[in-house]
Amino acid sequence: MTAADVDAAAARLSGVADRTPLQRDRRLSAQFGVELYLKREDLQVVRSYKLRGAYNLMSQLSHEEKAAGVVTASAGNHAQGVAYACHAMGVFGRIYVPNTTPRQKRDRIRAHGGDFIELISTGDNYDAAAHAAHADADQTGATLVPSFNDPRTAAGQGTIAKEILEQLAACGAAAFPDVVVVPVGGGGCVAGIAAYLAERSAQTAVLAVEPAGAACLAAALVAGAPVTLPAIDPFVDGAAVRRVGDVAHRVLSALGAKTRAAPNTPLLMSGADSQRAELSPGSIVVTQVDEGALCTTILDLYQNGGIIAEPAGALAVAALDQVRLPAGATVVSLISGGNNDVSRYGEILERSLVHKGLKHYFLVDFPQEPGALRRFLEQVLGAEDDITVFEYIKRDNRELGAALVGIELGQAADLGPLMERMDRSGLSCERLLPGTAAYRYLT
Repeated sequence: MTAADVDAAAARLSGVADRTPLQRDRRLSAQFGVELYLKREDLQVVRSYKLRGAYNLMSQLSHEEKAAGVVTASAGNHAQGVAYACHAMGVFGRIYVPNTTPRQKRDRIRAHGGDFIELISTGDNYDAAAHAAHADADQTGATLVPSFNDPRTAAGQGTIAKEILEQLAACGAAAFPDVVVVPVGGGGCVAGIAAYLAERSAQTAVLAVEPAGAACLAAALVAGAPVTLPAIDPFVDGAAVRRVGDVAHRVLSALGAKTRAAPNTPLLMSGADSQRAELSPGSIVVTQVDEGALCTTILDLYQNGGIIAEPAGALAVAALDQVRLPAGATVVSLISGGNNDVSRYGEILERSLVHKGLKHYFLVDFPQEPGALRRFLEQVLGAEDDITVFEYIKRDNRELGAALVGIELGQAADLGPLMERMDRSGLSCERLLPGTAAYRYLT
């Protein structure tokens, strides 16, 4: 895949995909000491960049391939791109999505495709849907439209990089970006962007960001080939992929992509300080973002900027906390999608509070006597602590009854004093820790 492939894709997409805004974010620029621009693919026709790849591939199909119909698998955003293209081209398509795909995305797929698509829900993740789509193509002869593992898909998604360079030049902000931050699922988008920048803006570094619960690109770079992760966290549905695409691995490996050397330390860029830079000009570095930190970013974008970003769409902003950049560097973060179901905000808020150390759960054994709960409230709970969950079930005639108690703190530092008051109370209080079997059952 070359920059010329991306240029050709841009010509095909002209008049179809929107030229989405490149917006300087004043608040985030001040927060990180850089000139930060957001590439707003959440404002794309289908509210994500996926239209670019789907339409670029389908526009190159032969008459016979279109007549056979198309089939695809998607977590939701690519499906909307394919549905839009099917309607625009008059091509029938079958679209497989996981059962976990939010209702909002399924409704939008149907709205974009109308009578030209059939939507089929199957399995619990993208990989199950992809298996069903491949089986369908083998059995029916329908034309497969991969969501990321095809050079035509990646080239279409790479048109984002072409627009970024043109928009920066047009506003006179910078000759080129120092860093472009890109979310990663199957890797088509980052492959297209990295390939284009390698030829047209060789000094630009690329920071590829995966969800910590689905780090398939990092695993492939370590192994030297794509590998299938044994399990993934499906929360970041737009990037929850167990195996990175062969196209992405081939392109990024050829360009020298590497994974974080020290994941628990700030990622350094040339000029940031005297230490050896990991993110040097022209480099490609892969990092991960914890899902809880990602949820905090989603809420921050909404509350401060009015940006409705889905979990995958916020990855490229959440990663900025991990990077130590030179003052005044020009950075572009890709808001890759805005198809977030409002019903998910309860879980997003919960994960954010847990990540920030503000939400904790305990099993408390209360004596079966009058006033026990009152003593807990008066002697254990702090002035700014709030009980958000209380489930008390007495199943027998024991002298003690267990209750599940969820407590939201005023600040993270209040946990230590809370635990000390619990110890002094004489009550048996067991804290449920994130990651344990009991906590997973709870949440």
